[in-house]
Amino acid sequence: MRRLVLLALTVLGALAGDAVGLPSSALFSGMLAGIAVALAWPPPAGEAGGTPKGLLHGCEALVGVVLGTYVTLSTLEEIGNDLVPIVLVTLATLGLSVLCGMALARVTDLDRATAAFGTIAGGATGIIVMARELGADQRMVAVLQYLRVFVVVLLTPVLAAVAFGSEGAAGSGGTLPAQEGGLQGLVFAAACVGAGLLLARRVPFPAPTLLLPLLVAAVLTVTGAPGVAAVPELVQQLAFGVIGVEVGLRFTPASLRQAARVLLPALALIAALLVGSFALALVLAPLAGVSILSAYLATTPGGLYAVLAVAVGSGADTTFVLAVQVLRLLVMLVAAPALARRLAPRPAGSSAVP
Repeated sequence: MRRLVLLALTVLGALAGDAVGLPSSALFSGMLAGIAVALAWPPPAGEAGGTPKGLLHGCEALVGVVLGTYVTLSTLEEIGNDLVPIVLVTLATLGLSVLCGMALARVTDLDRATAAFGTIAGGATGIIVMARELGADQRMVAVLQYLRVFVVVLLTPVLAAVAFGSEGAAGSGGTLPAQEGGLQGLVFAAACVGAGLLLARRVPFPAPTLLLPLLVAAVLTVTGAPGVAAVPELVQQLAFGVIGVEVGLRFTPASLRQAARVLLPALALIAALLVGSFALALVLAPLAGVSILSAYLATTPGGLYAVLAVAVGSGADTTFVLAVQVLRLLVMLVAAPALARRLAPRPAGSSAVP
């Protein structure tokens, strides 16, 4: 019955989130459902209350495949055209995210790894998936990442319309992979998940259940291998929902109180991140030969789907925006394991709430 309640709450929440345009609505609704059930209906003593390990790993691998399909040949070509400025701005965004995380750790009771992962600008779903394995508090990372995405999704269309208006010309093309892959997409996803998890057993690699399937899917997508197709939307949402439930079930009253304590400092640092990203856009625009609007959308810290929708509607250079956003996503995911080692919680006085 507990699992049926979780399923019903997650599905209803995901449908409501889709209706209002919420990014990754199934993950968010799953997390909320998990929190509600964990607090109101804890499992009986001695019974595990989390998601089965095999199912969780399969869903993490599916998320990796979804992210891997963003790496297309046209995206890589666009990055190659303006490689130096795009890479420099991407690294600067990573540095800015880490600085915000360090500041958050200083003014709250979060450990440094959790604060840094919570403020990393890009790849929110992937970062949440990796957080626990890399020694961060996955619950707080999820709260902070979703807070950042909410702010970006709410503000980006308004700022683009008020500050820039319309470019008055069509963008240069480039979109996310098709959202419906049908049977071919299902077969492609299964093949990438199977190959990635098989590699994860044999190859020592950080966060292997996410990154190795991502690598397999990216290689197949870039090379144009036969059978490449988008992961079906329903399958994506199922994976996101399972991961959200797993995160939510780990919440306790103490961790919710901790989330409330970090809310205001986190909002202040998200504002600083937005200002810093806009400053980077002012640098990127002349170096890459694009409009300030295109550069601003490319450097916006998160909300990939919402940012691309604004880019298409405003006539910005969609291919450029997608290229910069995807490169940043990949850099953040690849850098996360090294960052975790660097910012590992200190032996004494760790602040993560049990």
